[in-house]
Amino acid sequence: MIGSMTICSWKTRTIHGPNLSSPEDSRFVLVLPMNSSLHDHHRHLSPHLHRKARAVWSGREPRNAKMSSAAGGDISSPAKRVAVVGAGVSGLAAAYKLKSNGVNVTVYEAEGKIGGKLRSVLQGGLIWDEGANTMTESEVEVRNLLDELGIREKQQYPLSQNKRYIVRNGMPVLIPTNPIALIKSNILSTQSKFKIIMEPLLWKKRTNSLTSGDGQESVGEFFERHFGREVVDYLIDPFVAGTSGGDPESLSMPHSFPEVWNLEERFGSIIAGAIKSKLSATREKGGELKSSPDKKKRPRGSFSFQGGMQTLAYVLCQKLSQDDLKLKSKVLSLSCSHDGAPASGDWSVSYSSDHNKHLQDSTFDAVIMTAPLCNVKELKITKRGNLFPLNFIPEITYAPLSVMITTFRKENVKRPLEGFGVLVPSEEQKNGLRTLGTLFSSMMFPDRAPNDLYLYTTFIGGSRNRELAKASKDELKQIVTSDLRRLLGAEGEPTFVNHCYWSKAFPLYGQNYDSVLQAITKLEEELPGFFYAGNHKDGLSVGKSIASGCKAADLVISYLNSSSDD
Repeated sequence: MIGSMTICSWKTRTIHGPNLSSPEDSRFVLVLPMNSSLHDHHRHLSPHLHRKARAVWSGREPRNAKMSSAAGGDISSPAKRVAVVGAGVSGLAAAYKLKSNGVNVTVYEAEGKIGGKLRSVLQGGLIWDEGANTMTESEVEVRNLLDELGIREKQQYPLSQNKRYIVRNGMPVLIPTNPIALIKSNILSTQSKFKIIMEPLLWKKRTNSLTSGDGQESVGEFFERHFGREVVDYLIDPFVAGTSGGDPESLSMPHSFPEVWNLEERFGSIIAGAIKSKLSATREKGGELKSSPDKKKRPRGSFSFQGGMQTLAYVLCQKLSQDDLKLKSKVLSLSCSHDGAPASGDWSVSYSSDHNKHLQDSTFDAVIMTAPLCNVKELKITKRGNLFPLNFIPEITYAPLSVMITTFRKENVKRPLEGFGVLVPSEEQKNGLRTLGTLFSSMMFPDRAPNDLYLYTTFIGGSRNRELAKASKDELKQIVTSDLRRLLGAEGEPTFVNHCYWSKAFPLYGQNYDSVLQAITKLEEELPGFFYAGNHKDGLSVGKSIASGCKAADLVISYLNSSSDD
């Protein structure tokens, strides 16, 4: 896949308040990739954003003010040059941070548009996202970026985002958000509720017999030890399908949910650890508020932007001049001439473009690579004139995904649900349901559809059903219509249908993912001035992708400063 993105986040305060995904962010996120196929820019942008984008590409937009480097100090003159490969959210965030620190940046994007995993469509009075639908700002890099871009007035928070549903016995059931609601809910059996409440006392320690053959515990094994099988089947399974497109038994727990894994390492019990971490974070925030009494309290939870998630990409793009961004420019090879002491122009980038099929070369002091590793493996890389073999990069498993956008007239939806969306566990396939889940897009953001229509975004495929993800638009339309009829009482045919297919939707953090991270480390260590960022390294969500790009930029700044000192 080209990248991954957050589609929706599902609160997991069903277990005594703390979450199952992260003590800092009590959500699971449904993520999905950006396809590399082109769409007309007019179709993907609001008129305002289209005018802004044209201004960006024509070089009429002012550049942003210089900010201090997180890595420390300004880049010495003459200005250094850095190539960023990929204009997804990781690459754009990295380019923005570098340019803000006085670094000359060139961003290469093989496709004809920016944003990667962020793609918003305006058509016929509808606004929908074919990539990420929402994101969170759990990462400090995201919070800082939103403040620096001045984009907070464009943020949109979903209505009733705390109302999220999981299917049980063929019908949507509201996910409880507190212990009392959990006890009253019929989403789990009495026995499973007891296991959740008593988890601090009854959880089982990890043993070799509970881990897979390579010694890494799967997501399913981990949560079954703590909460029992029913919780895995009806809470973890649908969340994992959304987070990664995978299934609980094939994904590595330490790679898929490192924060929760670390909770067990520190505290044993997830519940007890989450509560202690929450209390500690609350005390720290209290201290911050006392020291900064004027600090404005912001809304919490998932959010999008006016006009869709791609607004963020275009605001980032406004910080680049026409010469900074090379669309339809595919990088084919990299050459590193570093011979032990950093020197100006250590890197050469060769690329072809639509308007010039002949190879073109440019020199740089460093490179940030944000393309998927499956694409990196296809590059030709040389080091001091010798071919740098890439056979140590392992094969990465990806999950396919189809995304269906549908609208129904409101009078034809007999049981509409207010809230964020509904997820379908694997177990519910026996009840005839074949989709992974549906977002109630116009319920979240009423401006995304006319008043007489409901707009839905439905996901099909993943590891659960790879072949179904590749089905035709007509077949998928029938599947989606059938599921929405059963879940929401949607009668008749949808008034609008749009289909997106991502052949490589998610890089799956399987139980061999250590080898992937080791390959990234090897690239960075053996190729001085080469840095990797993106969802193959630091997490799948939009926020983690942004943070990955910002961290890579900081490392580049430190590298360039050290080479200047030398």
